[in-house]
Amino acid sequence: MSAVRIGIVGGTGYTGVELLRLLLRHPQAELLAITSRKEAGQPVADMFPSLRGHTDLRFSTPDEAPLAQCDLVFFATPHGVAMNQAHSLLAAGVRIIDLAADFRLRDTAAFEHWYGMPHACPDLLAEAAYGLPELNREAIRKARIVANPGCYPTTVQIGFAPLLRTAGLVDGAHLIANCASGVSGAGRKAELGNLFAEAADNFRAYGVKGHRHGPEINQELRRIAGLADADASLNCLFVPHLAPMIRGMHSTLYARLTPEGQKLDLQDLYTRFYANEPFVDVLPAGSAPDTRSVRGANVLRLAVHKPTPDTAMLLVTQDNLTKGASGQAVQNMNLMFGLAETTGLDGLALLP
Repeated sequence: MSAVRIGIVGGTGYTGVELLRLLLRHPQAELLAITSRKEAGQPVADMFPSLRGHTDLRFSTPDEAPLAQCDLVFFATPHGVAMNQAHSLLAAGVRIIDLAADFRLRDTAAFEHWYGMPHACPDLLAEAAYGLPELNREAIRKARIVANPGCYPTTVQIGFAPLLRTAGLVDGAHLIANCASGVSGAGRKAELGNLFAEAADNFRAYGVKGHRHGPEINQELRRIAGLADADASLNCLFVPHLAPMIRGMHSTLYARLTPEGQKLDLQDLYTRFYANEPFVDVLPAGSAPDTRSVRGANVLRLAVHKPTPDTAMLLVTQDNLTKGASGQAVQNMNLMFGLAETTGLDGLALLP
C-alpha cells in the first residue's frame, strides 16, 4: 500500500518527540506536518538534535499545516485540543489518534469533573475506539477516532485482564493498583515537583485523593469484565507514585482470588492469554521485571505471583512514553491502516 500521510498536532512535548523517533523509522509513514504555534518556522531538528539528519520538517501553526491532506493526525497535545478539531478533520476524511484524554471517558459528566472543561463533541464519543490493541483490536481496525489509553491504565488493564475475562475468579470490588512512573509522565513543562532537585533521590505518592486515570481504569476494567461502566461491584483502588527516573513505569497489582480462582494455575492462565501478543512478554514463574528492560521499546513485561493462596500479584513494567503512549499510538495506526501490527516497532530496549 502507499505510505500513510501523517500530521502531528502538538509535537514539542515528550510524546511528540517519541512519535517522531518512531515514525521517522517507520517504512510506511510519510510525515507531512508537525504543529506548534510557539515554535512555528523552527526546524524540528533544532529543537530535537537527536533527529538531526532524519527530517527536514519545520514546525508550523495548526492553521497553516496541511492537516486536511493527511490520512491520519496524531494529537500529542494537552487535554481538550483534539475534541475541538475532530469534526472538521473527520469531515475531510482524516482519521484521528488522540494521545490525550478527550475520547477516553464515555461519561461526559466524568470527563468534565476530572478535566475541568465541557466536552466539545459528545456526539463522537460512542464511535471512538479505546486504543488498547491487546483487548480491543477489531474495533481499532475500523475506527475513525482512537483514544490512546493512559500510561497507567495500560499496565493495569493488561495486568488484570486475564483474571477478569472469566467471571467469578476474583473479588472485583477489592482490586489494588500500586503504580510508579518516571518524571517524563508529567510532560515537558516547568513545574516545581519535576525539578531535578525535587524529583531525584526521592519517591512519593501523588493524586492520593483521586487521580484522573482512576475513572478510566475502572471504566475499562468493567468493560473487560462485561459490566456496565458504572457497576460498582468492580472497583480498583489506584495510587500513582513519582519515581526518580526519567522514563519507565512499574505497576504492582493485587487481586483477591475466589475459591474458584484459587484452583487456577495463574502462570499458565497468563501465558496462554498473551501467547500471541507481540508486545506483551509474560516472564517465567518467579520473575520480577525491571523498568530498564523496557526502556525505549514498545513492550510490556509482566510477572505473575501468588504470595498467598487467595492473592494474585502481578508485576508489570513498560516505558511510559513508548508502550504507555507513542509506541502504542503507532501500534494503533498500524491496525487502522491494515499494516502488520509490529511495523516500525521492533526496536530493542536500551541497556544500561
